[in-house]
This record gives sequence, C-alpha cells and structure tokens, in this order.
Amino acid sequence: MHIVLAGGGTAGHIEPALNTADALRARDCGYSFSVLGTSKGLETTLVPARGYELTLIPAVPLPRKINADLFTLPFRLRTAIAEVKQHLIQRKANVVVGFGGYVSIPAYLAARSLGIPIVVHEANAKPGIANRIGAKFADAVVDTVAGSIKGATTLGLPLRFAIRNIDKPACRAAAIEVWNLDVHKKTILVFGGSLGARRLNEVVAKSASQLTEAGYQILHSVGSANHDHLNNSIPGYTTVPYIDRMDFAYAVADLAVSRAGAMTVAELTAVGLPAIYVPLPIGNGEQRLNAEPVARAGGGIVIEDSNFNPDILVSTVKQWLSSDMTTRSEAAALCGHKDAVESFIDIIIATARNPEVTR
Repeated sequence: MHIVLAGGGTAGHIEPALNTADALRARDCGYSFSVLGTSKGLETTLVPARGYELTLIPAVPLPRKINADLFTLPFRLRTAIAEVKQHLIQRKANVVVGFGGYVSIPAYLAARSLGIPIVVHEANAKPGIANRIGAKFADAVVDTVAGSIKGATTLGLPLRFAIRNIDKPACRAAAIEVWNLDVHKKTILVFGGSLGARRLNEVVAKSASQLTEAGYQILHSVGSANHDHLNNSIPGYTTVPYIDRMDFAYAVADLAVSRAGAMTVAELTAVGLPAIYVPLPIGNGEQRLNAEPVARAGGGIVIEDSNFNPDILVSTVKQWLSSDMTTRSEAAALCGHKDAVESFIDIIIATARNPEVTR
C-alpha cells in the first residue's frame, strides 16, 4: 500500500502529517509513504529530516481579492493537479490523506479525478478553504474540534510518540537537570512555536522580575528568530532559543503561556498542562476557537492579544498557580486526545483500496 500525505506550508499542516506517517510506519505493515509539499513551506526541511520522500508541486494560494492572481488561478491549478496526478499514478497510490494548506486542493482534485480514496483531517476549530472543499467529496473526514466540519468524525490531532507516551517523572527529572531548574519552585513555561512570538516575549520579559520575585521560575523559549530576547540577567528566568524536547518542558511545567495553534492546544491538553492562551490575532480567528473549549472546561484561560500586558499576565499567573492546579490539569486532560493517531490510522487503512488508475 502506498499512502500519499498532503500537508505543506506551516508546521500546523506538516506535523500532523508526519506524526501520522510515523505511527503508520511503527505498525510495520509494509506501507510506503510520500509527502506532497511546495518549495515555499517548512516541509522542505521537516519532511526529509523525518526520513520521508517529499514531492514538490507548485503552490496554488487562493486569492482573497480580485487581482492578477485570480485570473491566472485556473491555469496554475490545472498545472498543479497534473503534477499531482503524475505522482499518484507513478506511486500507484491507494489513498490520499490531506491536512489542509495550499498543497491539499490540487491533491484532493487529482485524487478525485483518478478515483483514489480521500481522507481529510482538519486540525482547527475553523476549517480553511482547502479542507472545506475536500470534505465535500472525501471518503472520510476527521476533525479535532467537534462540529468544525459537518459530518466529520471527531478524533483529535495526531501527536508525536514522545507526547503520547510521555513519562512525566523521568522527563521532569531530565528537565531540571538540562535547564538547571529549582526542583522546589513552580515553573511557568512560555513558548510561541519554533520561530517564537515577539508579543509574548516582550510581555513576559517585562513581567519576569515580578514573577520570579513572587517565587516562580520561568522557562522561556523565545524562538529561533528572536535571539535579541535571550536574557540571563534575572535569576530564575531561563531563556533559550528553542526547545527540541517539549516532553521535558511539559513535564516540568505547572502552567504554560502560549499561542493557541491547533498542535499547541492538542499537546498541552494531551499532557494535562493548564495554559494561558494568547491567540494570534490574524487569520480567521481559529486560534481563539481552538482554545475556547479548554477554557470552558477549566483547563485554560484565553487572553486576547490586545489585552495581553504585564499586569494581566502577573495577576493571572498568581491567581492560577495559587488555585487547585490538579483540578485544572484534569480539566485540560479531559479535552485532550492522546491516542487519536491510532484511530486515525484505522480510518486511513479502512478507506484505502487498490484502484485501477489510468491516465
């Protein structure tokens, strides 16, 4: 069986695809995989690093307004579909699994024209246009937040093995050693994705003295693009460019401060870590919608980016860390889907068939 995964552009589309491939490979059933992406996305580095074949196709962003791109869209889309069809035929694909983004629309349309089954996975509470289109004729549709796509099966987001199988005591001990943390202090974890979030960085930096003086310690991943925010002058405030062992960070933290991307929310809830979510104020508002179910359950709180300031952060952290964090952790965990990937794999295998593909 050959499985084609379509998910490119941002880590939010790529990571679920790669986590799914990893879990499929772990079953050792003889499947082969390839990933469709574009030259403009993070997939050019993330996919080869995980050991998967990457096939590049032209990016076909859908214009949001009337301009020259709108008039060239049919030609660009036909070109991308033709390239995807060639790949599907060459690999004798049994199923196409899409995760949204620019690459998914050509993948869905090419698979449909060849009679190859389609599985759509939607990570966000508010679907993008690619998955809204694909879901109309897909053989199976899965979502992370119930009700995001009509008729979808709600499973959650495919997670990394290290997160699904986190050993909290062992990871906590490793984190304390790696970052030289105080075993007796409550830890605030701050992160904004691999590139970081400058708004979070600026507010946390201004709040660090008050928080550490209150008896907390902070582990802050400022992002690989924000070396100017590294700060080693405040005792108890540890800043690093990037955290590659998030399982260590999750295990040592008592409270997180983060954006609310789908993967971030999925991982925090899977490990039962309460969080202060500061949704990125762009796009179609999906980050706020991702975090709201967790907030309603009591496992997090949503603070709008425009309201996020040092006074709000310090008062919220103090309020939360002086409350019953065990109950908050349990509430967060109830919103998580730790084993979603295994159920998702079952759906992919059940949907796949051996199509007679012709040109």
